[in-house]
Amino acid sequence: MPGTTRPGTTLTERAIIRLSGEDVSGFLQGLVTSDVAGPLPVWAGLLTPQGKCLFDFLVWPDNQNAGEDLLLDCPAEAVDDLVRRLAIYRLRRPIRIERDDRISAHWSAEGANGVPDPRLPDLGRRWLAPAGEPASGWLEHRLRLGVCEGRGELADILWLECNAMELNGVSFTKGCFVGQENTARMNWRQKINRRLVVTEATAAGPRTRAFYPEFGLAVEHRRLDDMDDIIRPAWLAGALATGAA
Repeated sequence: MPGTTRPGTTLTERAIIRLSGEDVSGFLQGLVTSDVAGPLPVWAGLLTPQGKCLFDFLVWPDNQNAGEDLLLDCPAEAVDDLVRRLAIYRLRRPIRIERDDRISAHWSAEGANGVPDPRLPDLGRRWLAPAGEPASGWLEHRLRLGVCEGRGELADILWLECNAMELNGVSFTKGCFVGQENTARMNWRQKINRRLVVTEATAAGPRTRAFYPEFGLAVEHRRLDDMDDIIRPAWLAGALATGAA
């Protein structure tokens, strides 16, 4: 209709890495926390050997070209470091790992485009396509749902303390990944003593990982006995109530 505008959907703070070549699925499968040989997209982490988060990203199939390439939807500020890290593991495999600026990550809180975010359907819909108008509202939407992402919020935190179990970010049936031993031990012992959470805040505090003054919100790394004033979405409340924490 004349005079109407469609809201923007491009997440300009995200970038795409393309993995192409010989058995890229097998290459990534042995590195990251989620099963990339099954249905995609998935949310995954690349960890240290001790099980702490280095990078997190969504892994997508290359549906447009009907090939075997994989696409990593990651924070733009981490893309160069992630390419370099993956290249270390590549060794002599005939695999290309490079940023692909022809494609962008898109998001909508509702509608029929794309697929539900693999972490949590309430996060909205995600898809990959050429860039368009910038999206608005994503950051606050994510934080209000208690979901953390990116190096500023997750880096150097144990993967299960990043709520990876609750947000579909780890598989213990797919085989090995970097950091699996400590991550699996924590899961088996149910020994998760701290978690990343979102809380209302007027200033950064000693436990703050990231502070967003425009929303009055902060991401904090807290002990389980210090959760009284956090934003407690259903997905996290259930885990805390049943002892999954």
